[in-house]
Amino acid sequence: MDFLEGFLAYPLRMIPYVAITLVFAFTLHEFAHAYVAYKFGDETAKKQGRLTLNPLQHLDPFGTILILIAGFGWARPVPVNRYFFKKPRLAGILVSAAGPLSNLLLACIGFMIGYGLSRAGFNLTDNFYDFLDIFIRLNIVLFIFNLLPLPPLDGYRIVEDLAPNHLRAKMTQYEQYGILIFLILVLIDPLYNVTIGPIFSFVIPWIWDLLSNFFYGVFF
Repeated sequence: MDFLEGFLAYPLRMIPYVAITLVFAFTLHEFAHAYVAYKFGDETAKKQGRLTLNPLQHLDPFGTILILIAGFGWARPVPVNRYFFKKPRLAGILVSAAGPLSNLLLACIGFMIGYGLSRAGFNLTDNFYDFLDIFIRLNIVLFIFNLLPLPPLDGYRIVEDLAPNHLRAKMTQYEQYGILIFLILVLIDPLYNVTIGPIFSFVIPWIWDLLSNFFYGVFF
């Protein structure tokens, strides 16, 4: 067991909490993409069965396993056809932003449940607090991680829609190298320490504290 834990980003006893969190986080994330795209006139995701809250339609095996090992990962991307958007740039930005914002919403709901039940006088167990900690933290990670400006992440799609046409054409040429660049940033320590590392060390804890202080003020 100790040998196995050496390869995991979370203690073994936390894995069930991580699994439950991923079902909610990945499912709502991809559903949000599909729903906003549908509202802007693109039925591609709906026709492929992705406009659903069924987790089996959204979970990606490799992206899920990576969460357990590295602490971050992804679900199956929702297909989007910009041809059906009346305002492709605006719709594209909102569709891309919908996924990360859904994870931020889930993190907020986690804080509301924790502080709300405490304020109501419920005697919550340590196991429940451990689950809420994982639930909130993972959703904050997914919120920030998906906003990174690297293909195929949502942050890249937002930057792509904001970029002028001539720059966008150049960006498209390098999209195929997105995963490779990301893996290099993650696996090479000097690069990780100045790119991805600070996000986990400073940005995510800062958002946690910001949300925690806000909802504590609301309930207490």
